[in-house]
Amino acid sequence: MNLKNYLRIQPSQFRANYQEPDIAKTLSNQVFPWLPLKENNYIAVFIGTDRSTGDALGPLAGTYLEEMRPRNMHIFGTVHQPVHAVNLQESLSSIYERYEKPYLIAIDACLGKSSSVGSIIAENKPLKPGLALNKQLPQVGDINLTGVVNVSGFMEHTVLQNTRLSLVMDMALEIANVLKQIDTQLTCSLQENITRKMV
Repeated sequence: MNLKNYLRIQPSQFRANYQEPDIAKTLSNQVFPWLPLKENNYIAVFIGTDRSTGDALGPLAGTYLEEMRPRNMHIFGTVHQPVHAVNLQESLSSIYERYEKPYLIAIDACLGKSSSVGSIIAENKPLKPGLALNKQLPQVGDINLTGVVNVSGFMEHTVLQNTRLSLVMDMALEIANVLKQIDTQLTCSLQENITRKMV
């Protein structure tokens, strides 16, 4: 095996429109090499609230992923139990108390340029939630996935509340599909590690 290929450096940011063919496979292949393949607890933290259409991206994606029954990811943040600005710190404290060596993947909605609406962005760094609404919230995650649901620049609260639900639902489903693909890759890789140890 070529060591350079094995240790290849992945770009720290990748984006694609949610309507692109095979986006789940494309994004999962970009994100998966960022994850440590150790005895980690992988936690997907879906941030947002079901009280605002645009900000419901996270809870919807969490609900969709929960229905897909991932094997290696614990889910925080669904439509029924959202993780939002008010309980974010409490939720993070609960994660670090309950899980040993948690590796957090943060998922949230964001606003951006009109040309970026519909983009799903993966970044190999923590998420800074609440920036669009000038909220001071703790950083979340080791890596993050965000979905650009609408245009920024003016009356962000109103923009989020008037975002099309169809767009948010479709993007949330694709984000859940990305994470399900990553979960499948984790299952295969962790099983290979176990097999190697047994040989």
